[in-house]
Amino acid sequence: MRAPRIFLAAIAAAGLFALPASVRAADDHAPAHAPIKIPEQKWSFDGIFGTPDLASAQRGFQVYSEVCSACHSMRQLHYRDLTGIGFTPEQVKAIASNFTVPQGTDDAGAPKEGPATPANMFRSPFPNDKAARAANNGALPPDLSLIVNAREGEANYIYGLLTGYAEPPAGFKMQAGMSYNKMFEGHQIAMPKPLNDGQIAYIDGTPTSVDQMARDVTTFLTWAANPEMAERKAMGVRVILFLGLLAGVTYAVKRKIWADVH
Repeated sequence: MRAPRIFLAAIAAAGLFALPASVRAADDHAPAHAPIKIPEQKWSFDGIFGTPDLASAQRGFQVYSEVCSACHSMRQLHYRDLTGIGFTPEQVKAIASNFTVPQGTDDAGAPKEGPATPANMFRSPFPNDKAARAANNGALPPDLSLIVNAREGEANYIYGLLTGYAEPPAGFKMQAGMSYNKMFEGHQIAMPKPLNDGQIAYIDGTPTSVDQMARDVTTFLTWAANPEMAERKAMGVRVILFLGLLAGVTYAVKRKIWADVH
C-alpha cells in the first residue's frame, strides 16, 4: 500500500534534478529575482471531467522505460499497476518480463536476479542513493512516482522543463557539467537534455518529436502520481448530482409541508 502522498511528495521534492517548490528566475535577459512564467498547456485530464489520455500515457511509459529509467526510479509503482493505463494483464506480464529484478539469493547465498513479474515493483536504476550520486556527479535524480504533485506548476512545469533546454544567451556563464534550461531556477540544471527528435520509435508509429514525447511522458507521470484521478472525478460528479437532487427534494417537501401555513 502506498505511503501517505504528502510525505512522499516531500521526499520527491528533495531531488536535485528538478525545480524547487518556489519557482524563481527569469527569461534570458530579465532580473534573476523575477518569477518564471510557466506556459499553460491543454491536457486531456484538465477540468472536472478530464481524464488521462490512455494512448498518450502508454507512449509516455515507453519514454520513461527507454529514456528516463536510466537515471530515475519510480519506487511507488508495480508493473501490475500498468493495467490502469489500458494495458491488458497479458501485456503487463510481457512488459515486466523485459526487466530483471533482485530475486533473493541462490543456494550459495549470492544475490541473484531474474525476469520481473507483474507483482514486482518497477526496477530502480541504482541499488541505493549513494550509487545514484556517484553516477551523476553528486546529483541525486529524484524518484518520479509523485514528481508531478511535488512541483509547482505540476504537469505544465514538467512539460516546460523537458522542452526548456536551449543554448545559453551571450554572456551567460555556465558552470561545468550543467545544462541551460529556461524553466529551471537559475537556468542551470544538472540533468542533460533528455529528449531529442526521433530518439525512440513509438510502438504505435506516432512521430517522436521532443514536444510529443514530453507531452506523453508528462501524461504518464500525471497518471502515476494520481492513478485514482478518473474515479475521484467521477465520484465528485456523482456527489454533486446527488446533493443537487437532495436539495431539490428537500425544497419540494418544505413547500408541501408549509403550503397551508400563512
